[in-house]
Amino acid sequence: MGNIKITVVGYGNIGRYAVEAVQAAPDMDLVGIVRRSGGEAVGGVPVVADISELGQVDVALLCTPTRSVEENAVKYLKMGIHTVDSFDIHGSIPALRRTLGEVARQAGKTAILSAGWDPGSDSIVRALLEACAPRGITYTNFGPGMSMGHTVAVKGKAGVAGALSMTIPLGTGVHRRMVYVQLEPGADLAKVTADIKADPYFAHDETHVIEVDDINLYIDKGHGVNMTRKGVSGQTDNQLFEFNMKINNPALTSQIMTACARACTRQKPGAYTMIELPMVDLLPGDRDGWVKKLV
Repeated sequence: MGNIKITVVGYGNIGRYAVEAVQAAPDMDLVGIVRRSGGEAVGGVPVVADISELGQVDVALLCTPTRSVEENAVKYLKMGIHTVDSFDIHGSIPALRRTLGEVARQAGKTAILSAGWDPGSDSIVRALLEACAPRGITYTNFGPGMSMGHTVAVKGKAGVAGALSMTIPLGTGVHRRMVYVQLEPGADLAKVTADIKADPYFAHDETHVIEVDDINLYIDKGHGVNMTRKGVSGQTDNQLFEFNMKINNPALTSQIMTACARACTRQKPGAYTMIELPMVDLLPGDRDGWVKKLV
């Protein structure tokens, strides 16, 4: 079996890092980049407006805004291409899983959804902590750092020329959203603020919107998480677990998507979140070798 043939759909923050991640993978070939308007080749990789302009594609990495994931995933699955996305609206994941699952099974293909770091790899950590302490409480505290999904949502608001949404952890899983916006000429800050606060990305959190002259002076793609669980193992109390990481947000998201592209080719047709995947399927090469190394 030859290398997995990958196409990156979208060439924003995540798409650019996805190109690097795929090119670094020993078992993958990057066959193209899909952008709405096409464009010149990137480092010898074709850039096209439609995936049909490319040859064989095994997996499409959907590096697109969350709100366009369903449309794109359905399209590519029906074309006979596995899909991986980083859909990040937690409450909508079960419904998307059902929708993509039906389409994927009919197409005989696999969709892995919400393959970022949260939801995604953090979901795996939460599942492991639940297994370690079946009774207890887990707190996931994000940041401080740039939220990609929230930032994209703000950029889509009328009157916004540029944006940065920072997630500030307040503890016990509670967060503040600090939103910095560069407005288009004539835009009304009060109207923009109301639109942002009404968006489902922000409606449930304390949100502050601040106007700045040049958004580029504020951009930092760093992020992180602190996750703790205190609970009970069997009948033993006071089991305490903690997980921490500090990361470049789009780089880690794209790396996890790339690993899930590999896992796509090893699953039965259907839709999966990351907690449903065998972890060894994320890794290149032979299972026996990983068992020897990691177990």
